[in-house]
Amino acid sequence: MSNLQLSDLLLRFIAGGAIISTFALVGDLFKPRSFSGIFSAAPSLAVTTIGLALFREGALYASTESRSMILGAAAFFVYAYATCYILMHYKVSALVASTASIVIWLGISMLLWAVCLR
Repeated sequence: MSNLQLSDLLLRFIAGGAIISTFALVGDLFKPRSFSGIFSAAPSLAVTTIGLALFREGALYASTESRSMILGAAAFFVYAYATCYILMHYKVSALVASTASIVIWLGISMLLWAVCLR
């Protein structure tokens, strides 16, 4: 591994850890405490990734990353909705519902990529 790759990984590790800790702290301020997981995971990693992309690759690359993340979040929302719908209307386990919904997530993601990002 070259020094450039190692320094890039170290920067990602430090920046990601700092931002995740900040978001976790913000999440602890809200009730119920379960919100801390929501605030600490995906948003903090997205902010870190976009910041590093902006720093390393420039604004055009970072905007493409941002657009991809937004479309990925939309596809995830559809997946989560489908999983909840299956769980509430059919007598299946969470494993079955979430596994079945993966196909929906993949389909929506591919459709959004083909329409918006290609």
